[in-house]
Amino acid sequence: MAILVGNDTRVVVQGVTGREGGFHTEQMLEYGTKVVAGVTPGRGGSVASGVPVFDSVLQAVAETGANTSIIFVPPPFAGDAICEAADAGVALVICITEGLPTNDVIKAVRFTGERGTRLIGPNCPGAMTPGQAKVGIMPADIFREGKVGVVSRSGTLTYEVVNLLTVANLGVSTCVGIGGDPVIGTTFTDVLDLFREDPDTAVVILIGEIGGSDEEAAAEMMRATGYRKPVVAYISGRSAPPGKRMGHAGAIISGNTGTPQSKVRAFAAAGAPVGETLNEVVQIVGGLLGAPRGVGVPS
Repeated sequence: MAILVGNDTRVVVQGVTGREGGFHTEQMLEYGTKVVAGVTPGRGGSVASGVPVFDSVLQAVAETGANTSIIFVPPPFAGDAICEAADAGVALVICITEGLPTNDVIKAVRFTGERGTRLIGPNCPGAMTPGQAKVGIMPADIFREGKVGVVSRSGTLTYEVVNLLTVANLGVSTCVGIGGDPVIGTTFTDVLDLFREDPDTAVVILIGEIGGSDEEAAAEMMRATGYRKPVVAYISGRSAPPGKRMGHAGAIISGNTGTPQSKVRAFAAAGAPVGETLNEVVQIVGGLLGAPRGVGVPS
């Protein structure tokens, strides 16, 4: 079993004829992901990166049974691309594109929600279930199969912690990069709910950042519902000087929420340990999974 993406995932790539779309389509195909179609208006009937191209997502779904869309469309058009996929009945939309206008994202989040489509992103690295499907831009060679669910706002820190898990002979059940923009489709709370029901996930790593309140909301959900799976958290930006302007789009602090300290306190109240470093996070996870301390686990 897997959350979000797996052996039954059939992908349509919106923006397949672009440079990024074409490159990552080939990478997904090489991994074994079932990429069944691409979409570029005006290029229907052609073939790109070995997959048939259609003029619309509706045509692609009707012809190929695609149930997942990944979007590499330029920012001014990506919001409409999300809505087009949802309108075509696609169950999962992963938007890799960054720099979308906030109003476009707000519209897309509402539109997908009304149609029962799950949106991941925008500005995210995607989702991956090792051994089954890679839908995104994550480097496949750092992954191995395992029992650790990973959910993160940061793409770079995602890759780092996954690599550390592999070095530690642990491994990942499913990895989800939700994106770090102020408005996103799927939150930490949403992904934790999915991991809650996944028998292949024994422990969850949650990687948060300075700014926003999504981490506090997830911690409160865990505390209020008695979340039964162990969660180990890491919060980046804890060393940022007070008042320092941060460049990340989601790094907005409002009152007492959004600070690294408030996030750490929230997870502590929920009974979730917070590692000082990613190495420490992996050490804690290794202990929870019964790995001998110091044997294969980075120190």
